[in-house]
Amino acid sequence: MKKLIIMLFAAIAILQIPAVSQENSVYPQPVTLVTVPTAGIIPRGAYLTEFRLFSGGGVLAGISAGISQRFMFGVSYGGASIIGNQKIQWHNQPGVEIKYRFIEESAKLPAFLFGFNSQGQGAYIDSLKRYDTKAKGFYLVASKNYRFLGNMGFHAGFNFNPLEDEDGDSDPSFFIGLDKDINPEISFVVEYDAALNDNETNALGLGEGLGYLNAGIRWTMVQRFHLEVDFNNILLNRNKVDYFNRELKFTFVEFF
Repeated sequence: MKKLIIMLFAAIAILQIPAVSQENSVYPQPVTLVTVPTAGIIPRGAYLTEFRLFSGGGVLAGISAGISQRFMFGVSYGGASIIGNQKIQWHNQPGVEIKYRFIEESAKLPAFLFGFNSQGQGAYIDSLKRYDTKAKGFYLVASKNYRFLGNMGFHAGFNFNPLEDEDGDSDPSFFIGLDKDINPEISFVVEYDAALNDNETNALGLGEGLGYLNAGIRWTMVQRFHLEVDFNNILLNRNKVDYFNRELKFTFVEFF
């Protein structure tokens, strides 16, 4: 636990370093990394559609709209075994995400955003009233970009999910991550979700206390269309799991 707290404070310290920050302009931030949110939002008058293909023939689809320069709203829905020959296990209800960026990024300060997301990852478990990986619930996140052989963005946040607590574990948690441009078309993303609300202290929990380490490669195939290959649960933080998940994500952004 002490190690996780040290990691979080180190990430916050990085966000505050002004010496290497960009002085003249602010890079647009991604809306999410692999699964965790950032302080980025889509522009006013734009919409974002996303399709995620996950293990077990699962599909998750979502659409979000930029209501203003600071406010973004989205809905999503999906299920497990949609692809394949087994009975489809639809999610219990649609997911909702609301994001409001109350402080814009500057040369010295990161952007700060408050949000809510009820959409978890993976299949929905009716008996526990939760997803394989719990939703973030309410969260506060900060994001800061720097010039380093292109753009590099750092992200850190806290979250609390009061909705998926049937397993008896509703502790607040935190997450950190970064995105790095390789070239104008390719970028790399990595994140760590401590998942303190799903750890080894609870026999009903699915996690083993290691948290979720995820990474992905994002390719801008054409303007506003992104293909992403993700590697989830690299630390194998799940009971009876021997391999991490390989997933695909398609994202398209356009204006109304």
